[in-house]
Amino acid sequence: MAERKGLVTFKGNPITLIGNPVAIGQQAPDFKLTANDLSEVTLAKYRGKVILLSSVPSLDTPVCDMETKRFNDEAGKLGDSVAVLTVSMDLPFAQKRWCGATGAKNLVTLSDYKDRSFGNNYGLYIKELGLLARCVMAIDKKGTIQYIQLVPEIAKEPDYDATLKAIKALI
Repeated sequence: MAERKGLVTFKGNPITLIGNPVAIGQQAPDFKLTANDLSEVTLAKYRGKVILLSSVPSLDTPVCDMETKRFNDEAGKLGDSVAVLTVSMDLPFAQKRWCGATGAKNLVTLSDYKDRSFGNNYGLYIKELGLLARCVMAIDKKGTIQYIQLVPEIAKEPDYDATLKAIKALI
């Protein structure tokens, strides 16, 4: 597995990302994630849709909470041709609790706790924390990555406007 150090920081401290990094123009790698009902979900389930893919360290942190709430609100405006997925290492039970507590119904939360296939296949697994780096991507209907924003400081929010502009260009 590839290790990349210093691309992102956590509270100013460099951290190491493990896995195979993805690039714009590449087919989005598949993954096996766990849904809130413990069913297995792969990327293939969303083929034919534009995908806003958001990776966060943990829904139980303030920045991840704000980001995921914002993308849930935006998902309600984007229509049925867009799937908004938020991936974290949180257990599916915690994700389900978070969705219930916040009323998040427009996006799908998925857990990478079992296999780390998402973190490894997208190069976003944080070696020092055992969590995922903050990153947002736009994937077109053919499964090609068209936009990537790896947030340089894990404790900061992504650029929502740039992300949404990229998604809307694919609809």
